[in-house]
Amino acid sequence: MAIEIIIITFLILLGVGLFLAEVFLLPGITIAGIAGGVMLIGSIAYAFYYMGETAGYITIAANVIITVAAFIFIMKSNALNHIALKTDIEATVDQTEIRQLQTGQIGVTLSRLNPIGKAEFDSQYIVEVKSITGEFIDEGEDVQIVKIEQSSVMVQTVPQTENQTSIN
Repeated sequence: MAIEIIIITFLILLGVGLFLAEVFLLPGITIAGIAGGVMLIGSIAYAFYYMGETAGYITIAANVIITVAAFIFIMKSNALNHIALKTDIEATVDQTEIRQLQTGQIGVTLSRLNPIGKAEFDSQYIVEVKSITGEFIDEGEDVQIVKIEQSSVMVQTVPQTENQTSIN
């Protein structure tokens, strides 16, 4: 009878350990989580089969209590603080070229806007732009800045009347 209790205890502890490793350390559903569940169910089945109905119900209660207690213990302890990522990314993308641009400025596309691509303004500022309407704009087309946001420039094709005015 003592050997059965040792086997059941071992299965419960191994199952809880694998289950906690799955929840806190391993991403997704992996073999550890499945094996932990099998160990917990196996401990219950072993108790029912070899020790009787009362021992089986006690094993179910022990599985629930030990699993919940271990989960709460790990959540409240500082164990997770040692493995948690605490780094904040403070770097920002250089937006100096976008800050030099103004709404209404006319430029030329360097690549096809599909609806995002590259455009050049004032023959010196090459920035990534987006078609405000979502339409595709071919390479070499004149575009006008409609809106400048934090990190994006929205453009539209230049209407023909303005296009001819800028040529003359």
